[in-house]
Amino acid sequence: MIRVGMGYDVHQLVAGRDLWMGGIKLEHELGLLGHSDADVLIHAICDAILGAANMRDIGYHFPDTAAETEGMDSKVILKKTIELIATKGYHLVNIDATICAERPKMNPHIPAMQQCMAAVIGCDVDAISIKATTTEKLGFTGRQEGISAYAVALIEK
Repeated sequence: MIRVGMGYDVHQLVAGRDLWMGGIKLEHELGLLGHSDADVLIHAICDAILGAANMRDIGYHFPDTAAETEGMDSKVILKKTIELIATKGYHLVNIDATICAERPKMNPHIPAMQQCMAAVIGCDVDAISIKATTTEKLGFTGRQEGISAYAVALIEK
C-alpha cells in the first residue's frame, strides 16, 4: 500500500535567530522565528509524512506550547516522525520539496540538506528532492519577511 501526503510551513524572518534549513545552519543576517529551531523545510516535510500516514501534523505531536519542544532541533522532529509512521507499518519512499525564499540563495546548500536529512531518516540521498525558488519579490517572501516550504511525501506499507 502506498500513500501520499502534502505539507506546508512558513516562518517569519527576524534578527537574532540562526537560520536552519534542511537540518543545516546557513549564514544569514536573519533567522526564522519559532518555538523550535523553526526549520521550515523539515517542518513541511514532517507534515507531508504524517499526513500520508493519516497521523495529523507536527503541531499535534510536537506542540509549540510544550516546554520539551522549545528550541528543539528539527532533525529530532524528523527522526521521531519517521519512528511514528513506523508504528503503523510505514516507511518513507521519497520526498519532493520546494523552499520559497528571496535570500539567502538556497541552491548551493541543497546537497548538504539532502545528505543531512538522508542520514537522519536512514534513506538514500536520491529519495530526497529539494528545489528552491523565489517569489520574484512578491508577497511576504518577496519582501524577505519570511520563508515558506512545500513538500510531498510518498510512504509505503
